[in-house]
Amino acid sequence: MSQASSPPDILSPAFAADPYGAYRAMRERAPLIHHEPTGSYLVSRYEDVERVFKDRAQEFTTENYDWQLEPVHGRTILQLSGREHAVRRALVAPAFRGADLQEKFLPVIERNARELIDAFRHTGETDLVEAFATRFPVLVIADMLGLDRADHQRFHGWYTDVIAFLGNLAGDPAVMAAGERTRQEFAEYMIPVIQRRREEPGDDLLSALCAAEVDGVRMSDEDIKAFCSLLLAAGGETTDKAIASVFANLLAHPEQLAAVRRDRSLVDRAFAETLRYTPPVHMIMRQTAGEVELSGGTVPAGATVTCLIGSANRDEARYADPDRFDLFRDDLTSTTAFSAAADHLAFALGRHFCVGALLARAEVETGVNQLLDAMPDLRLADGFQPVEEGVFTRGPASLPVRFTPAAG
Repeated sequence: MSQASSPPDILSPAFAADPYGAYRAMRERAPLIHHEPTGSYLVSRYEDVERVFKDRAQEFTTENYDWQLEPVHGRTILQLSGREHAVRRALVAPAFRGADLQEKFLPVIERNARELIDAFRHTGETDLVEAFATRFPVLVIADMLGLDRADHQRFHGWYTDVIAFLGNLAGDPAVMAAGERTRQEFAEYMIPVIQRRREEPGDDLLSALCAAEVDGVRMSDEDIKAFCSLLLAAGGETTDKAIASVFANLLAHPEQLAAVRRDRSLVDRAFAETLRYTPPVHMIMRQTAGEVELSGGTVPAGATVTCLIGSANRDEARYADPDRFDLFRDDLTSTTAFSAAADHLAFALGRHFCVGALLARAEVETGVNQLLDAMPDLRLADGFQPVEEGVFTRGPASLPVRFTPAAG
């Protein structure tokens, strides 16, 4: 392929400004690219990314997380495989589905949304990213874990540093150092809290993790700390960007926003289509167990494969008119969009499907509904056009809106 027709490099400003055109060029002309700066193979077509995630032939591993995640989180469930992974997942999964989610944590989610909205509902204007989206999921996670609300700002700082570390594809040493420092600070904070919770359990997620047992296996203090760190980063950043993106997409399509206002059961569809159209996470990495054939060539054993979710979710071979936001599209199933049977790739698939998908859905549903209730005539500030930012994770940097202030 000639240099003139090459898509922009994923580390370039042109790519960061608009990755979707680059993704299209990759799918059409270079579905497999060896990207020297990140030392990885870029995979852009839906069929290939789906195959990597489902991994029925066990051709791909998560050993890449040894260097990608462990420096900031410690050893997490994402790095495990086989029985070790299955048991750890069985220990944490119950808290994120069914009765626990509905009975214990939905009230926490609803309260945090209400308190944040109460701070600006009488003002007539706000920035939904700054005032709500970036704060809401971190507050929910801290409350679910039963942590001191006075420490919420520290949590926000830690989560910001970790997300910067994970998205540091260019290898900035200052970002690396800040991420590694966060691991130490978070451990110094969390390990004593975990030990106290073992002695005096409460009715919170941290106590549940301390008490959980499957086949005689319980989680160590380090296991729990690493999972909490992962939950803070993965659960915070993705839900933050998802809520902002749902509103950016709806505000850019007033007729679809009006439909959601009239029929709130469409919130699920709006979230599912947002996960496809503007996913919070654009890239997830895996490592090849052996040599693998994919569209466009062969990936050698032991190589890092960067799965371009943002590209796969706009593959014209999978979706009709993929560059159009349409919550009514019939090639995306909202009823399975938050399960391992999803037909978008934003939560991955297979055995490493996002364990917090239903928590994210509950947060987005609650946040969107409460915001629409509080601001019936919500609209973008005059002349403002939402702009996505980011490469590894991506979402609107700000979303200034206007609305009629609540009375009273």
